[in-house]
Amino acid sequence: MAVPHPDNKYITALLQNDAIRINEIYKQFSGVVKKYVIKNGGNLDDAADIMQEGLMAIYHKAVNTSFVLTCPFEAFLYTVCKNLWLMQLRKKSSQPVTNAGDTQYELKEDEMQQAETAVTNNERHKLLEQNFAALGESCKELLRLAWSGKPLEEVATLMNNTYGYIRKKKSECTGKLAELIKQSPGYKNLSW
Repeated sequence: MAVPHPDNKYITALLQNDAIRINEIYKQFSGVVKKYVIKNGGNLDDAADIMQEGLMAIYHKAVNTSFVLTCPFEAFLYTVCKNLWLMQLRKKSSQPVTNAGDTQYELKEDEMQQAETAVTNNERHKLLEQNFAALGESCKELLRLAWSGKPLEEVATLMNNTYGYIRKKKSECTGKLAELIKQSPGYKNLSW
């Protein structure tokens, strides 16, 4: 299990709607988001919207999964907001997309890397969940049992099949899942 970063208190604040701590989030962290959005073709309203969307995205992630923050909150929020703004710019296609402001952002390189990794892992997990849902029930049951750490012999017994059949079926189901993931629109945007 991942060790929570001390800043996980901000995730808890979002989940508990802790007005004092949420106000602290805005005071401490909105400046870097504002600076990035403005340097990349936005205005103060855009920055406020992106900050709000970023916090909502983090909130929804925490509510819908057993998310644990493992990097500084500032780096994670910045990365989420940066990705949201870049997506918005791509949709508009009229603004040039740059990374202006990244060099002036004063986070340590390893903190930025941790945040980028956390966001990428979350996106990968979301892609896996979406495509896993598209599998047939027998494949989902087989993969759940296999991924739970049970030996395939035990999985075969639980599913009333032979070890050889279960081994082959697991390979087919894993292949089908991999194929679905590769065909997903978001797959190319994630480095695997």
